[in-house]
Amino acid sequence: MRIVLDAMGSDHAPSVDVAGGVNAVRRFGHTVILVGQPEAVHAELQRLDTDGLPIEFVAASEVIGMDEHPAQAARSKSNSSMVVGMGLLQRGEADAFVSMGNSGGVLSSALLSVNRIGRIKGVKRPAISTVVPTLEGLTFMLDIGANTDCRPEWLAQFAVMGSVYSNKVLGVENPRVALLANGEEDIKGNKLVQEAWPLLQDLDINFVGNAEGKDITAGIADVIVSDGFVGNVAVKTAEGTAKMLLTTLKREIKARPLAMAGALLARGAFSATAKLLDYREYGGAPLLGVNGVVIIGHGRSDALAVENAVGLAANAVQSDLIAKVSEGIAATLS
Repeated sequence: MRIVLDAMGSDHAPSVDVAGGVNAVRRFGHTVILVGQPEAVHAELQRLDTDGLPIEFVAASEVIGMDEHPAQAARSKSNSSMVVGMGLLQRGEADAFVSMGNSGGVLSSALLSVNRIGRIKGVKRPAISTVVPTLEGLTFMLDIGANTDCRPEWLAQFAVMGSVYSNKVLGVENPRVALLANGEEDIKGNKLVQEAWPLLQDLDINFVGNAEGKDITAGIADVIVSDGFVGNVAVKTAEGTAKMLLTTLKREIKARPLAMAGALLARGAFSATAKLLDYREYGGAPLLGVNGVVIIGHGRSDALAVENAVGLAANAVQSDLIAKVSEGIAATLS
């Protein structure tokens, strides 16, 4: 398998991107194609032992930054690492594309650039997704930013794509799908949610109704669907809360000698909890609805997150994700 990695994507590119890609090759055994600025990428490769490893390099002189307008950058920077990398996927020279860069830039590169791969037939709008740790395991959420203003039928398609991903890639049998709303009753929610509710109910998925914000981490659903504005706020709030709790707990324990002694005894439990809440363990999440396996990770990613994102991409390819999503969408249109 051949996986393209945007070597210029993360906030600390290309050091963590290259290191993560090299680690992924050692761990998963797939070929990684690094795309980026030659001098910078080769300097990082020289610091690592890559002899005999299936690592390739494709030059790209430009970078789409986090502060750039995604659509404009994707159209004007045809030699950026994102657009060049997307071209490898478009031409069938790679099986998946991974980037820790500007999520809007990745979306625009997939849909608007000279190397666009386009949408899966029938998909109205692609969705950016993520996984959230819960008391019961993981919940898959979409959309978390690609579409801030949605139509009810888009949410219905998000539900189908999320259900397919949860089942085929995350291994959840008959995943429970919920709509994010301000109440459990079907009369709750804004106009969008209320109009989407009956559409999801009519789909051939395990729709369990509405979920409130507090339910996301309770694990009452395996897939939670929302528009990109609400989803992004919910996910960022959850991430900030988790960081605040862990930071506060560490600070309070260090301030109390007896608590320090107790913490030593509970070190295993603390480590397990920290790992569960660590975004790096999940690597990234797919851009669902585009006609190719595309994984987007956090800009603040380190080498471990990049490594796991490459593994996630390989898993999605092996699960035949695009064909399965295509089948799911086609069923809703028939």
